[in-house]
Amino acid sequence: MKEADGTKEAGDLIQIKSDNTLDNGSINGSMKKEKDLKIGVIGAGLMGLTLAYRISKSNATVKVIERDSQPGGLSTYFNYGKFIWDKFYHVIVPTDGSLIGLIEEIGLGSKLNFTRALTGYYVNKSFYSLNGPKDYLLFPLLNIWDKMRLAYTIFYGSRIKNWKKLEQVHLKDWLVKMGGQKNFNKFWAPLLLAKLGENYKRVSGVFIWTYIKRLFKAREYPVEKDYMGYVTGGYKTVFDKLEQLLNENNSSLLLDTVVTSIEPAEGGGINVHYGESVEYFDKVVFTAPLNVLEKVTDPRLCEVVRHERAIEYMGVVCLVLTTHKALTPYYILNISDTQSPFTGVIGISTLVDQEQTSGLQLTYFPKYIPADHAFWSKSDSELKAIFLEGVKDLYPDFDESDIVSAHINRAFKVQPLQVLNYSEIIPKTHTKHPDFYVLNTSQFVNDSVNNNSVVTHVNSFIDEYKHEFQAVNKK
Repeated sequence: MKEADGTKEAGDLIQIKSDNTLDNGSINGSMKKEKDLKIGVIGAGLMGLTLAYRISKSNATVKVIERDSQPGGLSTYFNYGKFIWDKFYHVIVPTDGSLIGLIEEIGLGSKLNFTRALTGYYVNKSFYSLNGPKDYLLFPLLNIWDKMRLAYTIFYGSRIKNWKKLEQVHLKDWLVKMGGQKNFNKFWAPLLLAKLGENYKRVSGVFIWTYIKRLFKAREYPVEKDYMGYVTGGYKTVFDKLEQLLNENNSSLLLDTVVTSIEPAEGGGINVHYGESVEYFDKVVFTAPLNVLEKVTDPRLCEVVRHERAIEYMGVVCLVLTTHKALTPYYILNISDTQSPFTGVIGISTLVDQEQTSGLQLTYFPKYIPADHAFWSKSDSELKAIFLEGVKDLYPDFDESDIVSAHINRAFKVQPLQVLNYSEIIPKTHTKHPDFYVLNTSQFVNDSVNNNSVVTHVNSFIDEYKHEFQAVNKK
């Protein structure tokens, strides 16, 4: 976003004010234009493509430049042999109002499917269903009073508005205060250890609040809360549609293209260098990560001020199996066994119609790990062997001969570690040029990194700067 003297809060989003907003017009206005603005968007993740689509609806021609061979970023797709589906698991929940709104806006509402999603919990070599009041009442690790306090923790957490107070409290301390020590020891601690390792002891209450807020706020779609959704064809359908709409709006997506430098053009505007080309844009929005921003951007365009404490990230290593037989009845199985090589089991085929996966079962086995974890140095074959041993330990009847394909997918930076007072240590980006903007996930202060949050931030950006992407008229 743009440079300013400071930041302001708008809802749950941190925005940076601009002082050069035009007085008239709107992003969807019908003003008679002198010429189309030429806008560059760096990065073709969901954020970049959604932003480009929104801008292209105005009097602007947009070009999106992406270094990878396909769009999507962390939400991109993968060829599993007999079908294409998401590289990492994603789900749409009924409270994802911004994301659902985008899907309907671009004409994919009829491809949005919601199915009941079952949740399981694995502890002490046993599986338990957690799919309604009866299951919780029968859950053997907690007594009725503990279960009431657990329910209260979730209820209360879903209604918290002042997240800044939670940022000053350790996650463990808040959960113990709300639900008691036994609830924490028996229910929360095993899950947090599996998700964050020992790092959970350093995380603030905001970490769990972001998940509770997303899953338990008021529904934005008319289905039950235990229903989850997907788009037919996975996120590839969404990205293909966004690219189609860009083309229809006289705009384009350029893949396999590495931006080497970005600099101010003489007299205004921005020059972007990529390959052997230099292309002029009236305005540029940078949506790629901050480390790339610092590498390719001229200091006259922006400045990144980093806190003395560096941001730590959790990454993910994920085994993805396609099999003939179903492995799990649950969409998500939470695993409290810290010896398991993976964090949980995601049974995509319990949610997605098998016509989408060529009649095969698709199951993800993710492991969330810090930057210094030993898994990063292991080969795919080594990781497959480790993870498959974990699968066989979890499901003793599992037969490897049933595997059609096995894949290891990795992402080094998935979620920042939300330590105490995280909002104070995130890098501050200050733009110095009226034609250069920054919008990326580094600005997510009190959100988990999910696609609904991405679209919400894009919507906020457009609301804030819509006039600046409107062609200027001469009388």
